[in-house]
Amino acid sequence: MTYNTQREKMILPEYGRTIQEMVDICLQIEDRNKRQLCAETIIEIMMTMNPNLRQQPDYEHKLWDQLAILSDYKLDIDYPYEVIKREEMDAKPKPLKYPMQRIRFRHYGHLTEAFMKELKEMPEGPERQRLTEMMANYMKRSLYNWNRDAMDERKVAADVDYYTEGNVSVPEGMRYASVSNGHLPGSNASKKRRRK
Repeated sequence: MTYNTQREKMILPEYGRTIQEMVDICLQIEDRNKRQLCAETIIEIMMTMNPNLRQQPDYEHKLWDQLAILSDYKLDIDYPYEVIKREEMDAKPKPLKYPMQRIRFRHYGHLTEAFMKELKEMPEGPERQRLTEMMANYMKRSLYNWNRDAMDERKVAADVDYYTEGNVSVPEGMRYASVSNGHLPGSNASKKRRRK
């Protein structure tokens, strides 16, 4: 008895060993017209095996690419599309450039720093005060998630002051949202939770 682990490794396992064997037989056909007909039949079978491919753009082109891969690029037929080359498949992708920015307090993140710069430029008024309170609550939650022992509302206020170079400060006596449920103490949502 022959086990699959003892057999030759499949190139594209999603098509199974039967399709691979069909491609191997197709490679051995000497008559070019018969070989072409065999390849087109294999493509039709591959289409029925993966009907979800029909919803993708250029699905037929992808199937012909996969047939070329299954044949190890040795199948000599008239492809209806320009098939992928071995060099393209083996080429390593270029390394991605990650945006490395210096963040003073990494637990708050880059967006917090960017937002605080915008907040610093805003004119004084109720909108700026409301946004300051929202950011202070967000920073408190970020600090809590980063290190629960380091979470301190005075630190949050000091960080807001640092980010805005003293132009914006957390209002004295501001009620911070609870980090456990996200509601302000004394709010209706906070009272409903306590009753449950």
